[in-house]
Amino acid sequence: MSQGALVLHGDQPCPCARGGINAKPLRFAACCGQYLEGEAPPPAPDAESLMRSRYSAFVLQRESYLLATWHASTRPGQVSFDTTGKWLGLEVRKSLASSPPKAEAEAKAKAKAKAEVEFVARFKPAGTTAWRLHERSRFVLQQGRWWYLDGVQLA
Repeated sequence: MSQGALVLHGDQPCPCARGGINAKPLRFAACCGQYLEGEAPPPAPDAESLMRSRYSAFVLQRESYLLATWHASTRPGQVSFDTTGKWLGLEVRKSLASSPPKAEAEAKAKAKAKAEVEFVARFKPAGTTAWRLHERSRFVLQQGRWWYLDGVQLA
C-alpha cells in the first residue's frame, strides 16, 4: 500500500520519457499527466499510452490509478511500492495491437482488441544495485477502454 503519492508538476518531464518534438521528453501535463490528474481524466487512447501512464503511476506511487486501469479478472487487492528506491527509466521496445473487426456495432461488441507492449523499466533500491524489469504486458480493449491484463517477465 502506498504511503502517499508523490507530486510531479505538469511542466516537468514525464517519467515515461515519451519523446516529442526534437526527441525531447514530453512534459508531464502533455503526456501521462492527462490520464493521472484531475477529477475525471480521460482513459488512455491506446495500450502503449496506458502502459506508459502505469509506469508513471508506479514512479509517482498512484495506487488508485494502477488499480483502476487493471482488468478486474487479474486485479490484486492492493499495490505495494518500494518507497526507499527510485525508478531510473523506461524503454518501450515493441508495441503490437490487433484491432477489432471493422464491421458494425454488433461485431464490435463481440470482438475485443488486444495488444502487447514490451518494455524495460529500471529501478534502483536503496543500498543495493539497480535491476531491470523486462516485461511483455498484455492489454485488452473493452467498452472503449484499455485495461492491463498481465505481464510475462522476459530475460
